[in-house]
Amino acid sequence: MPAAATAFPAPTPTAATDLAPHELRILVAVDGERGFSAAARVLGLTQSAVSHSMRGMERKVGAVLFERGRKGATPTAAGAIAAAHARRVLRLLDTLAAEARGAERGTVTGPLRIAAFRSAALFLLPPVLERLTARHPGIEPEVHVVRELGVGTAGEVVQGRADVGIATVGATSPVPAGLIGDVLIEDPYSLVHPAGHPAPRSLPLVDWHENCGSHTRRWWAGQDWIPKATVLAEDDGAVLSMVSRGLGMAIMPALSLNEAPDGIEITDLGPGRPTRSVGYVTTPEQASSVSVRALIRELRAARP
Repeated sequence: MPAAATAFPAPTPTAATDLAPHELRILVAVDGERGFSAAARVLGLTQSAVSHSMRGMERKVGAVLFERGRKGATPTAAGAIAAAHARRVLRLLDTLAAEARGAERGTVTGPLRIAAFRSAALFLLPPVLERLTARHPGIEPEVHVVRELGVGTAGEVVQGRADVGIATVGATSPVPAGLIGDVLIEDPYSLVHPAGHPAPRSLPLVDWHENCGSHTRRWWAGQDWIPKATVLAEDDGAVLSMVSRGLGMAIMPALSLNEAPDGIEITDLGPGRPTRSVGYVTTPEQASSVSVRALIRELRAARP
C-alpha cells in the first residue's frame, strides 16, 4: 500500500523560488526512474540524500509530489506538473549558458531537441536540418520519433522533453494551452491501392493507429464506400508495404507517400478531400532562443 500522503503547511510566497537546480534534477530523475533508489543510482547519490531532498522540495512547494510505495515512486498530479516545469527550467538554464557563450564567441552551439512523428522525421526534417546545420554548425539536432497519439509530439514539448515538436495542428487540432506554433504545410489525403487494380475501392481497408485526425474521420464517416479497417498496422510504412502486396487499399496523407514502394498507385480523392495541417509547436520561452528561432526560420523557408 502507498504511504499515506503528508499534509504540508502552505508555502511562503518565495518558497518555490528557493528551489535550487540540483533539487530540480533530483525531481526529474525520480519522475523519470519512478523510484528514489533508481534516481540515486543515476545521479550518483545515496537514496537517503534523494529522499531528504524530495521532502525538502515538497515542503517548499506545499504539495506531495510522489506517492511512495513498494513498487517505487508514482508522481501525483502535482508531481507530474512540477516535473514538467522542472525539465523546462533546467533546459532554460542550459540555454542561458549556451547563448551566453555564443554571444561571446559569435556562434550558436549546443543540442536542439526536436520531437516529430515518423513521416515528418523521415521526409520533412532532413532537408531543413541540412540547411540549419550548414548555417549554424554548432547546433546539434536531436530528433526523437514520437507517435502522434494521445499527447503526441506537443506533449513532449509541454513535458520539457523537447524544445520543438513537429505536430498535427490547425482548426481540428489546436495548439495546446501554454504553447505557441504555426502551420507549415497542408497535407492532403489520397487513395492508395495496388497498381492496376480494376476496382480499388472494393478492397479491404488497411489503416494504422496514428491515422486518426478528427477532420479525416468526419470525412470518412460520410463515405459509404470506405469499410471498417480489416488490418491495423503499426505505422504508415507497414501500411504501404501491405498495400504494395495487394492486401488492401489505404487512405493516406501525402507526407507518408514519399518514396512509396513499387506496385502502388496513388489516386486523388477529388474535391472535398481531407487534409491535415502539419506545423511546429514550442514554448514561449524557447521560442526566443537562438537555436529554436533558427530552426523555425528554416521550417518556414521550406514551405511549398
